[in-house]
Amino acid sequence: MAQESTPPPVTPPPPPSLEQASPSLAMVKEKGDLPPAPAPEPAEEADSPGAKGKELQGPTLPSPPEGEQKDSRSSTLAAMMEKEEPVSSPQPPPEEKTELTEKSAATEEEVVAVAVADTGKEKQVQENKVPQTLVSFKEESNLVSDLSDIERKALEELKQLVQEALNTHQFSTAPPKKEERQSVIVTQEAQTTQETSKDEASASESDVSTEIKPPAETQESKVEETPEKESQEVAKEEQKAASSPEEITIWGIPLLKDDRSDVVLLKFLRARDFKVRDAFVMIKNTIQWRRDFKIDELVDEDLGDDLEKVVFMHGYDREGHPVCYNVYGEFQNKELYQKTFSDEEKRLKFLRWRIQFLERSIRKLDFSPSGISTVFQVNDLKNSPGPGKRELRLATKQALLLLQDNYPEFVAKQVFINVPWWYLAFYTMISPFMTQRTKSKFVFAGPSKSAETLFKYVSPEQVPIQYGGLSVDFCDCNPEFTIADPATEITVKPATKQTVEIIIYEKCFIVWELRVVGWEVSYSAEFVPDSKDAYTIIITKPTKMTPTNEPVVSNSFKVGELGKILLTVDNSTSKKKKLLYRFKINPFSD
Repeated sequence: MAQESTPPPVTPPPPPSLEQASPSLAMVKEKGDLPPAPAPEPAEEADSPGAKGKELQGPTLPSPPEGEQKDSRSSTLAAMMEKEEPVSSPQPPPEEKTELTEKSAATEEEVVAVAVADTGKEKQVQENKVPQTLVSFKEESNLVSDLSDIERKALEELKQLVQEALNTHQFSTAPPKKEERQSVIVTQEAQTTQETSKDEASASESDVSTEIKPPAETQESKVEETPEKESQEVAKEEQKAASSPEEITIWGIPLLKDDRSDVVLLKFLRARDFKVRDAFVMIKNTIQWRRDFKIDELVDEDLGDDLEKVVFMHGYDREGHPVCYNVYGEFQNKELYQKTFSDEEKRLKFLRWRIQFLERSIRKLDFSPSGISTVFQVNDLKNSPGPGKRELRLATKQALLLLQDNYPEFVAKQVFINVPWWYLAFYTMISPFMTQRTKSKFVFAGPSKSAETLFKYVSPEQVPIQYGGLSVDFCDCNPEFTIADPATEITVKPATKQTVEIIIYEKCFIVWELRVVGWEVSYSAEFVPDSKDAYTIIITKPTKMTPTNEPVVSNSFKVGELGKILLTVDNSTSKKKKLLYRFKINPFSD
């Protein structure tokens, strides 16, 4: 139990009366040299030998709702203190010091006032242990005004080529050439003459014939009129088609209509380094492939839900990109593996399902120039079948080729987590199909760094609980918190205690969630009243938490007098730990 100390240099605001409503504030106090949480900047990207990279694509969802970030905390006052107390444990090994850029130990105490609902925190950039690529990918703007002169000129040239192709119906099946039509007419004339000769020969050999033949002159005029009439009809059809440009849409966006069309065309240009002719050929090939693969019909097909745990969408990254999770470990299930990859027909069905999922997700993206039209991909390689699985290799290669040729520039970042030792060999094998641009989007993290790496790009409340975050599907068992409720991150240094102190200024009902990624720490909770004559109430006695425990601790407490809630995490290990927590305060009256 933490002892009371003298007031800090910055005096917190005086508590309001219990009857008076007021906006809630939080006072964050840090003792020791607690490092701030890591910054959401690209990190732990790996350069794989000889890798050049094209991207596997993933699905997406609409932008997250904005009005749900506020909660009932705005109706109360609270102050939150985060303290660190060293414990008598062996100091961490010297190499641990290289993992963080530590704050100077000269500052013993720092006080910062923030709103409870404010999730902004100063972040820390960590050194990377995984080799980095020389250039980390940063998305370019889709606003025409932000393009360089060369890029703007390339876009205009591509639009002219597309307009010409639409006017001349180059994207659709071309009508028969003039020589082919003349050949058809000549063939029809020959067939008619041959049939007439056969009929005459048959009539002359018969003793009795009741057939009445039309005059030869009538037959000849009919043969002459037929090709002339057909030629006139074909000419009319060609004239009608030429007068109205064809309409082509891709991912639900017209190919040449408004600024959304510019975003689509820019994807093809960037995939071909702004080489206009190459981008135009890519567009034509993509449209033809979509027609051959019957994409528009595929979107509405029912292909079952056997693979819904293999690929799914969940939450958004810190920049608003929808996040797609690809869980390859699900294929450890032999029955599912055989059902998906055992023969060519099943592999084709898997490919169709994957493309359907991607198409449905892409159509939910915002293709406006200032919108988000890319996806943040997370590839979980835990328990993934090894490279010896020939069927999986074939399906992966086939999907890679199709996606790289027909779905350009739909991935903002590719993060690989729980990366096993054998993956670099597999990565080297598929690297010939990749470009340097896509390679710059790749980030790799081993099992011990997976959660920490995800938090650099995705807030903990948006990360699924199985990957170290706090997000679960809404249900009756977890009605208090949603993906919209922000969480606070704290790094607990080795051999230290971290105490989160929530000061209560009025009667209320408080509920909180807390987890330490990987646990292996002790956790306790207590309420300390302000009254000197009152006793401390133990909410949760000190408990050793292990990785086998529930990943998230949820608790609540009814506060009938002023005081403070203390949530203490004792990290006696030689490793730093990531602490996540969030809480809500609901005032009540007697």
